[in-house]
Amino acid sequence: MRLAVSLICNPAKPVLTSALVEAALAGIGAHETRTLDPGVAVETLFEAGDLDDPNVAPLGEAILLSDHRNAIVAALDGATIDVVVQPADGRRKKLFLADMDSTMIAQECIDELADYVGLKAEVSAITERAMRGELPFEPALRERVALLKGLPLGVIDEIIEKRLTLMPGGRALVSTMRANGAYAALVSGGFTVFTGPIAAKIGFDEHRSNRLVIADEKLAGLVEEPIVGREAKYATLIELRERFGLGENDTLAVGDGANDLAMLGEAGLGVAFHAKPAVAEAAAARVDHGDLTALLYMQGYGREEFVEG
Repeated sequence: MRLAVSLICNPAKPVLTSALVEAALAGIGAHETRTLDPGVAVETLFEAGDLDDPNVAPLGEAILLSDHRNAIVAALDGATIDVVVQPADGRRKKLFLADMDSTMIAQECIDELADYVGLKAEVSAITERAMRGELPFEPALRERVALLKGLPLGVIDEIIEKRLTLMPGGRALVSTMRANGAYAALVSGGFTVFTGPIAAKIGFDEHRSNRLVIADEKLAGLVEEPIVGREAKYATLIELRERFGLGENDTLAVGDGANDLAMLGEAGLGVAFHAKPAVAEAAAARVDHGDLTALLYMQGYGREEFVEG
């Protein structure tokens, strides 16, 4: 089985030296190494054994990949470098699904709304518990939205303009994938009043999220049903995959919260991005240090291939 190992750090803090690369890859035997971005990203391809081998098959592919990753992380001895191990074939994906809050943007929109009514601390605590999987997403969302009743609609434009910041690397990620034939969908447990403008800024093909109920130019404290949560994200991936006639391995998904887990698990490559601990542990790949361009490097894109949005 041919595997690809990606070593990636944050472009703002390029710490990937040749010595670190050598230390990380010392235990994998013969390999071919390619620099994707000096000081930032390197990939190597190597033969890891045959899954039909009776000594390997009982472990399964997921455990085999995890074992290799854990060994490389240990060899890096705490260096701020993300390690992704995956099958080498089919790494460039044709369908990309992304969460929005704390993934494609740096904030949680509902927490910013709550700040206008003096309830940010209370709402943020509920958001955190829901994203960690400690609370069911749907009732937690209804509870938080109810606290926003009476908030003027005009506040949303102010939040978008003054408080929301795009996650570094997001535009390049979406623009590069779309330039290479991929379809990109922003799928959020947040609200259309935010996903619409954010999807347009980043360059997504479409966006899906929840609709807030509006009455007399104010939030009514209600969200339209059914709620876009864990199952809706999962269903969207399957729907789009079937629409474009793609295989399971042709898809890439990224998110940070518990409501992303089903989508991440169904994708050909599911990436936990600066995620809650349970999500990072469950995902096939994780980015703890890099920005969103890490998702390009792990597909084998070199820096010179990036398309800036």
